[in-house]
Amino acid sequence: MGKRISIIGIVIEDLSSSKHVNNVLHDYAELVVGRIGIPYREKDVSVIALIVDGNSDEISALTGKLGRISGTSVKSMMTKERV
Repeated sequence: MGKRISIIGIVIEDLSSSKHVNNVLHDYAELVVGRIGIPYREKDVSVIALIVDGNSDEISALTGKLGRISGTSVKSMMTKERV
């Protein structure tokens, strides 16, 4: 199974969920190429943008675990071609 580059966007609306999000990201650290985290204090949310490189099963597992965390919203976009 070939690897794909993906962008994962995470919005954390319940800041008490941040620790759980970071624990999941730590578990999948080998997939993460880059990460930008922005605390949007005026709106009381945090936004994380990830660039990941992995096969579709790995990326789906990561986004699935993140999406099951209460107080978070997750969206991902994957390259069509394997790279």
